Order: sequence, then C-alpha cells, then structure tokens
Amino acid sequence: MIVISRNVIIPDSEIELSAIRAQGAGGQHVNKNSTAIHLRFDIRASSLPAFYQQRLLAASHHLISADGIVIIKAQEFRSQEMNREAALKRLENLIRELSVTEKVRRDTRPTLASKKRRLEGKARKGTTKSLRGKVRMD
Repeated sequence: MIVISRNVIIPDSEIELSAIRAQGAGGQHVNKNSTAIHLRFDIRASSLPAFYQQRLLAASHHLISADGIVIIKAQEFRSQEMNREAALKRLENLIRELSVTEKVRRDTRPTLASKKRRLEGKARKGTTKSLRGKVRMD
C-alpha cells in the first residue's frame, strides 16, 4: 500500500510487480537470479481521485505510456526486496511530483528606487559613450 496523502492511498492490488533478470555486469549472480523488479500501474483503472488521474494522464513523462500505464524498472540493487521498495518509492514520488500545482506568478511593479537606479545607470553609460569620440587638437 502506497500512501500519497491523508486521503489518497493506492492499494497493493492495483500495482503489478514482477521479478525479472537484471541487465548489465554482475556475473553469475545476475545470470541466475531475478532481482530486478518490473512495476506496472494502470492509471485509468486505479482508485486514484479524478484530479490525480487527470494530472498523470496529461503529463508527458517518460515513465507513463500513451495507454496511461506507468512502467518502472528497478534494478539498481542486488536484492529483489530493495528493488521492490525502490520501484514503489519511484511510483510514489512520480505521483506526488506530478500532482503538485505550481503557484501562479503575478507581475510586480518596479519600485521608484529601482527606476531611479536604472535611469542613473543609463545616463552614466551615455556620458561614457559620448566621451569615446575622436580627440581633436585645436
């Protein structure tokens, strides 16, 4: 069971976990044991509230397929149990990350002091540039 918030809980029955063989170097251990975990989570068939489902389905994330299925492969540890925990944690983080609504930014007006500093800086630059002309000997 994954707890997203006080009101949102994903039961274990909605998450499909399967053990597969890990890729990469590791020798005999990798070749004999299925330590990697393949996690599948169907967003549309889940008991998540509509808000969470819409946010997840609308997101263009590399872990979410076009069918609305989250696919996570965890193989960073040598232990199957640790990979299972890592996959579940990554699913939890994905749902939390995509369900956060960003604060709306409101434009602020520049202060009187900042306007004054800007104009003084422009005047200083202008005088510096005007002094760069040719030097005449009269």
